[in-house]
Amino acid sequence: MTDTIPRGLSQAEAQVRMAAEGPNELGTDQRRILPAIAAEVVREPMFLLLLGAGAIYLVMGDVHEALVLLGFVVIIMVITILQERRTETALAALRDLSSPRALVIRDGVQTRIAGREVVRDDILILAEGDRVPADGVVLQAHELAADESMLTGESEAQAKFPDGGALFAGTLVVRGQGLMRVSAIGAKTELGRIGKSLQAIALESSPLRNEIDRLTRRLALIGIGLCLALAVLYGNYNLRQGNILD
Repeated sequence: MTDTIPRGLSQAEAQVRMAAEGPNELGTDQRRILPAIAAEVVREPMFLLLLGAGAIYLVMGDVHEALVLLGFVVIIMVITILQERRTETALAALRDLSSPRALVIRDGVQTRIAGREVVRDDILILAEGDRVPADGVVLQAHELAADESMLTGESEAQAKFPDGGALFAGTLVVRGQGLMRVSAIGAKTELGRIGKSLQAIALESSPLRNEIDRLTRRLALIGIGLCLALAVLYGNYNLRQGNILD
């Protein structure tokens, strides 16, 4: 690139903008913490059914059966929490991919920084194979083209030119090289707006999980009904014998 390269922001200016506008990363509002995951497990009908049955055995003095059922309860909770934590870890890794490392010019010096440290008005140097870390306008371009299929669905690489050309966060430079000035970061990028709209969508259970919940509730109601029927049928006899628990 033979064009004049701008000096870019100073480190001090970049730090001020970072403090004022925050890091260049997508929000993680839907990331669940451990207590939230545990609370969701506790509300599961199957969990409540096992817990209730274990409590009944414990009251009746059958400690062995109670411990067996409560053991299953603990196993279910541990497995569910571990699976949820693994899912959260995988999602965190995907979020890291949305904030790649960037080559910026600050104080006239090329510096490699984490994508989350890019601020508005930073000057970025892009080359083939780079993932664009933020939205911006093209300042210089030499055969520059980017794959924007993740945003537009367009399979063909889009050529980029100075004076009006734009690059978007998350897109991939597939050809050439160029300079861009950052115009938007984080949630204010096109990718960030898409992520923000997705956060407004509530997380829903799978159809299989909903069917299992309904089946568990039905079985619980049937079990309670049978227990009440037996209590009525044999209640008088057991009361005369003094065997209330039986």
